[in-house]
Amino acid sequence: MLHRRCGFIFLTCCFTFLSKKIMYYRMKKSIFLIFCLVLLLSAGYYANLADPEELFIYIKPEKNQEKPKESPKDENPPEVLPEIVWGNRNKKQVIFTFDAGSGIQSLDRILSVLEKYELKGTFFITGKWAEQNPESLRRISSAGHEIFNHTYSHPYLTRTEDEKIIEELNMADEIIYQITGVSTKPYFRPPYGDRDARVFEKAFFAGYRAVYWTIDVLDWKEDQGFTKEQSKARIMDNLKPGTIYLMHIGDDITGDILDEVFSEIISQGYSIVSLSEGVE
Repeated sequence: MLHRRCGFIFLTCCFTFLSKKIMYYRMKKSIFLIFCLVLLLSAGYYANLADPEELFIYIKPEKNQEKPKESPKDENPPEVLPEIVWGNRNKKQVIFTFDAGSGIQSLDRILSVLEKYELKGTFFITGKWAEQNPESLRRISSAGHEIFNHTYSHPYLTRTEDEKIIEELNMADEIIYQITGVSTKPYFRPPYGDRDARVFEKAFFAGYRAVYWTIDVLDWKEDQGFTKEQSKARIMDNLKPGTIYLMHIGDDITGDILDEVFSEIISQGYSIVSLSEGVE
């Protein structure tokens, strides 16, 4: 009987002890929950009082996240896209330019005359001509003459789509660079002189400025009966400071008259300069 009473008392004490422990932990948990609730309410209150501009969240970017690309500084062309038609008109000098789009009939004589007078010429080369005449192009480049862009296939640019204009210039530049190691930028000459504001704009985005001419010598008309005397007259009758002359590598007239023309121009006190020098 005594053993039963002792066992009952022991169980009662254990139950009482456990009940107190459970109540203690429940109270602690309740206090903790109340404390968290107070913090949340306080944060919401002060957030409403804070200046919204002072509140921010920093999110660390992922390693592979790309930085937004900046817009090019010169993404818009200037309102006026002038082409070069004259050189410096304040100096007694003229510029001879030679287009290469087909044939090499006058090339040897042109290079020989330039060497004779110790001059640097200016050549506008098409990509196709460069592909067909790589050794001739290397000769021009190795002699230190200027080489600029005349498009790849010599199209009428005003009839050419925007993307194609840029492609024509880029293709020619790439081919010429592969052969010579020299870029054709920053000048190009529109084939046939065919150009407008849209062509200027697209060329600008490709990195080029258009170069026209002051006087077309019309050497390319030799198949139509145009004579070398007529071409020579066009040069000498229009001799003025800053004149830019257009001639061609693929016509015999240029090679026939160049030496004589240079001699007469120099005798009149003029200098013959490259395009880069002449537009300064």
